[in-house]
Amino acid sequence: MGKKVLVVDDERLIVKGIKFSLVQDDMEVDCAYDGEEALEMAKKTEYDMVLLDVMLPKLNGFEVCQMIREFSNMPIIMLTAKGEDMDKILGLEYGADDYITKPFNILEVKARIKAIMRRSTRKVAEDDKKKVLEKNGLKIDCDSRRVFVDGREVRLTAKEYDLLELLAFHPNKVYSRENLLNIVWGYDYPGDVRTVDVHIRRLREKIEKNPGEPVYIHTKWGVGYFFQD
Repeated sequence: MGKKVLVVDDERLIVKGIKFSLVQDDMEVDCAYDGEEALEMAKKTEYDMVLLDVMLPKLNGFEVCQMIREFSNMPIIMLTAKGEDMDKILGLEYGADDYITKPFNILEVKARIKAIMRRSTRKVAEDDKKKVLEKNGLKIDCDSRRVFVDGREVRLTAKEYDLLELLAFHPNKVYSRENLLNIVWGYDYPGDVRTVDVHIRRLREKIEKNPGEPVYIHTKWGVGYFFQD
């Protein structure tokens, strides 16, 4: 399941170009062409990222950013054609996470998006570590990073634990092998998706009574893995 991104700009060719590029990276992209439309869409959907142009009809980007901050902490990157320091400072003061000056390189845009998404993922993980999850005899204690099955402690490696915690705290969400590799191992990890398959297999051998018929971690064929709620 790809990340959801909202792209907001009144120049339709720019929106089209950004959307095309992000879709290639398996992101789901919604588009808005004025401030009011963007605000309404942000109220209906919790996006993983908002790319928000400053110069917009109806409501400008700063106003939209400030209004979104009243109800959500979804990451926002401001797009500005002016390039003046004051505009950049204003954007960050209104609650933006970053800014990019036009004309921009789409590779830079994607790099900024992924960097902020990584920070957001780590923050979610830190919040999740305060929790204890218990499901069908499985107990995950995030403070101590310990796992129990029917009261018996199961010894997991660091990456096995990270995989289990991520899947368990987002039940029924299907993660592609690429997404799991990026989130758990990092975008700079030189290995390939077979690393994920090996760790999932070992994890099942440790926590499932019958790894061939898993109760907890299921495979969505052709898509990825998910934790059964």
